Amino acid sequence: MLLKQLMEAFDVLDSSTVTGKDVETYLRGIQPDANIEVYELKGPSGSTDMVKVRIPGSRGKASGGSAPTIGILGRLGGIGARPDVIGFVSDGDGALAAITVAAKLLDMRKKGDVLEGDVFVSTQICPHAPTQPHKPVPFMGSPVEMAQVNREEVSPELDAILSVDTTKGNRVINTRGFAISPTVKGGYILRTSEDLLEKMQITTGRLPYVFPLATQDITPYGNNVFHLNSILQPATATDAPVVGVAVTTETMVPGCATGASHFSDVEEASRFMLEVAKSYGAGDLKFYDEDEYALLQKLYGPMNHLMTLGKTE
Repeated sequence: MLLKQLMEAFDVLDSSTVTGKDVETYLRGIQPDANIEVYELKGPSGSTDMVKVRIPGSRGKASGGSAPTIGILGRLGGIGARPDVIGFVSDGDGALAAITVAAKLLDMRKKGDVLEGDVFVSTQICPHAPTQPHKPVPFMGSPVEMAQVNREEVSPELDAILSVDTTKGNRVINTRGFAISPTVKGGYILRTSEDLLEKMQITTGRLPYVFPLATQDITPYGNNVFHLNSILQPATATDAPVVGVAVTTETMVPGCATGASHFSDVEEASRFMLEVAKSYGAGDLKFYDEDEYALLQKLYGPMNHLMTLGKTE
């Protein structure tokens, strides 16, 4: 259970003055010598605080081992839309889930439960983000550009990525809880990982939910085509496999809505990502079938052009 960490993290984040340093202080209260990096990232519409947490594994690369590294990226525009809206917005669930997982991993490590592979957790903290028009409901905007966040969070050290994001403003996944995406790698939308589906069944006790992806959803922001949201944007900046973990609802909920975060849903998504991190670092879970991916490339060639802004006049 991650309810304790979830409630503590929410208490820190639900503030008009919260900063990345506040998050760092909370996490260092769990493990004082934790590897935590916090800095301001400036963009076209203001700034946000980047928070990065690295939790070394017993056989991870940080200690000279060979176990794979997983990245857990909390995606969002902002955790608040002040001064227009007072309180923690629905869009902040990605940050809340990521910080919750980081807190739990640090607590586990303090108690002697160390994962085999390294885990990298990152998100941004911005209580004063703008909003922007989007159909069918308004989106949260961001003070920084998506490409900036990708450059900060997506690095060669990551062998696989879980991108967790609120995904409630749509008509294509209509259930309370969370859903996962098919695996995206190198411009390909691959079949959904059987290992991840099984892990989702175990952690939720229910049949898994998978949300659909269109080709345009895995292209970079800025090409003027419709995107479901930013959940698969990390896939435009890495060749590592990326899976979206979408916190969902039955009805359409604006990203800038307050009072719309459901603790049970965020906790389930966080617990799922923790269990995936355990198994992935141990080599017991795959995001995709390597042989099948190689065959696709042999038959149809690379699809990396979908990771770019495309042709320009």
